[in-house]
Amino acid sequence: MNKFNLLKYAIDYLSKYSANKKHLEKILKAKIIRYTKNKKERFELYNQINHVLLQLEKNNLINDNIFMESKINLFVSQGKSKIFIENYLIQKGVEKSIVQNQINELKKNNDEWEKECAFIFAKKKKLFDNSIKYEKKLSKMARAGFPYEICKEILKID
Repeated sequence: MNKFNLLKYAIDYLSKYSANKKHLEKILKAKIIRYTKNKKERFELYNQINHVLLQLEKNNLINDNIFMESKINLFVSQGKSKIFIENYLIQKGVEKSIVQNQINELKKNNDEWEKECAFIFAKKKKLFDNSIKYEKKLSKMARAGFPYEICKEILKID
């Protein structure tokens, strides 16, 4: 395995999955561990990871901002909560302050986005069915990460 193989693997991975810089670095390190036994070779490949990532950034194959925006838009359309979105992006290696800035920007563009997400979630989970007790509906939404006030408003609980 060499630098070229590492770059080829990264491009193949990016053709199938979206990834940000830190997540791709983690994937490449795992690949190196799986395919090398020699510590010297492993160390040399670890040093090549930054070069590979810089080359991918230069060719605009990885871009953390585009990754973050696309994931936020995807999760909003799926009806995920603000807490879920923040935790997912932070887990993928995006800095917390950048995530919060992006979510604040989303809130500026659409103040009702979290209510819309809660409505989508409730619709997906069939929470508008009257046979289900409202405590169960409320707890399901709370576990998904939606604030109590929004849950009450969506489910029309007084």
